[in-house]
Amino acid sequence: MSVIEAKSVSKIYNPDTIPVHAINDVSLTIEEGEFTAIVGPSGCGKTTLLNMIGGLDSVSEGHISVSGVNIADLNEAALTDFRLKNIGFVFQSYNLIPVLTAKENVEFVMLLQQSHQSAMDERADELLTKMGIKEVSQRRPAELSGGQQQRVAVARALASKPKFILADEPTANLDSHSTESLLDIMAKMNEEEKATFIFSTHDQRVIDKARRIITLEDGRIVSDEKK
Repeated sequence: MSVIEAKSVSKIYNPDTIPVHAINDVSLTIEEGEFTAIVGPSGCGKTTLLNMIGGLDSVSEGHISVSGVNIADLNEAALTDFRLKNIGFVFQSYNLIPVLTAKENVEFVMLLQQSHQSAMDERADELLTKMGIKEVSQRRPAELSGGQQQRVAVARALASKPKFILADEPTANLDSHSTESLLDIMAKMNEEEKATFIFSTHDQRVIDKARRIITLEDGRIVSDEKK
């Protein structure tokens, strides 16, 4: 079953002056449970495409359907609610809330969803254990290594069991050991939780782990390969 369908999607910046086609007539389908990397050189449109899929950036032409919903049809409040219920985000810079503990950061999305405290505690403890960082659950982000912070970010993204996870260059600030450990964990979560992962990356280690590789050049898909 497809969770994302993009049809003839383009993103054009400065359309009224000097148009810049960041994404140019892209069509693709992402199936449930995929572990997909969107790759290509800097400036090829990877992050722009990921942001449009996640509703963080608007589409200039074409449309994107997420779980059967055309996200362009949603107003800002409805789009925010849709993202909250359907999409988990992992960013290069972690984006953890500095005043919250690791466990509180994991619980944050569930708190926004008004989940019961007992359910939040159970889910956060489960994910922090799976991430191998249960022992640092009461530490704040400044007290964690980069690898630990990114594991907290992945746990937060998974906490509400979203339809899929969008990970924008998630390993860019990590050393080799932290990268390998994080990728192993995400691959395991992909299998155990049936979570669909979509990465934007130029990291060969991520590309090696991915089971589908979509390559962009100058805003266009030039290859789409499944392993």
